[in-house]
Amino acid sequence: MLLLALFSTYFLSIEAVANESFPALLAFGDSMVDTGNNNYLLTLMKGNYWPYGWNFDKKIPTGRFGNGRVFSDIVAEGLGIKRIVPAYRKLYIAPSDLKTGVSFASGGAGVDPVTSEMLRVLSPAAQVKDFKGYIRKLKGIVGKKKAKEIVANSVILVSEGNNDIGITYAIHDAGMRLMTPNIYTSKLVGWNKKFIKDLYDQGARKFAVMGVIPLGCLPMSRLIFGRFFVWCNFLANTISEDYNKKLKSGIKSWRGESDFRGARFVYVDMYNSLMDVINNHRKYGFTHEKNGCCCMLTAIVPCSNPDKYVFYDFAHPSEKAYKTIAKKLVEDIKIGLA
Repeated sequence: MLLLALFSTYFLSIEAVANESFPALLAFGDSMVDTGNNNYLLTLMKGNYWPYGWNFDKKIPTGRFGNGRVFSDIVAEGLGIKRIVPAYRKLYIAPSDLKTGVSFASGGAGVDPVTSEMLRVLSPAAQVKDFKGYIRKLKGIVGKKKAKEIVANSVILVSEGNNDIGITYAIHDAGMRLMTPNIYTSKLVGWNKKFIKDLYDQGARKFAVMGVIPLGCLPMSRLIFGRFFVWCNFLANTISEDYNKKLKSGIKSWRGESDFRGARFVYVDMYNSLMDVINNHRKYGFTHEKNGCCCMLTAIVPCSNPDKYVFYDFAHPSEKAYKTIAKKLVEDIKIGLA
């Protein structure tokens, strides 16, 4: 019994140290990390109906765009913070959840001003406004000094660019604005930097900035551009890689800028992590990498086993896919922001 008590004390102390390093996770951006904020918006971009949530607790669709938990939930768990990250716009959030983090993200959002407006979702400015409201609530719970400490040491998980490239640039009006892919990806990095600076100005200091996923290999992209052969869209992947390369380079340069004094940054490589799973899907226990568990034609009825699919719907990874790529990415975050 004494030995058991000693082991219990040891592991509890390790968990306490982990939580002290990162007291909370605060997520911003798009559907990769949105846990239900769009439920409270007048938009078609919603995930609060079946078959979303098929494998979530009690099979309840919460607004997450997937069969279960999304990347923000998985990362929070991996960091030893908590298993579920609530949406900030949820009608009631327990004080304990406010202290350990929420998601401000909005499915369909982007840093291009056109993206969020077109899809009627929360823009970066709206998410920053919610962040300010969160800080006021946090101060009311733990006091001004402790609130500042929590925000400064929280992991700020940011996912932007997916909808800008995949929807606004590829489908909507890039041609009308006469932007080459090179010009557009450079502007995206600039917009992302401004968004992160706005978060920094509110006291955020530890940023885990996600690159975009392989947009050309989404089931939707394969269906539209790959046709019978279901190939990946080479151009969409090339643009995705170009953006990620510039974002990663930008993050390195931001570390030395006076505008970000005291900030830490880590690049979260979503593209290569997910591409590895796609290319080696059987190695990771998947049998379907090209089509989603819920395809457009049978969206109401999901497949029998989502864990066999890399993607759950036409654009979003399954919970198992998120868990698979998160194993290494969470370690990268721990090392990069320690």
